[in-house]
Amino acid sequence: MQLKVRVHLNSSKLRLSTENNLLHAYLTSPPENGKANKQLLSLLKKKHGSCKIVSGKTSRNKIIETIKA
Repeated sequence: MQLKVRVHLNSSKLRLSTENNLLHAYLTSPPENGKANKQLLSLLKKKHGSCKIVSGKTSRNKIIETIKA
């Protein structure tokens, strides 16, 4: 399954929300050295299991694919 995610950086707290079939991830980590991407995958893992970034590694708009074990 693929998820469309919009990342919001420098948030005061870590959270997920959904609007119009788009998942919004509010992250506290900076976008340096992949820290924000790691935090995003960690946050999504709690709800969707293993995930990987398919598209948008350096963009705020990402496509995430959940990995079935």
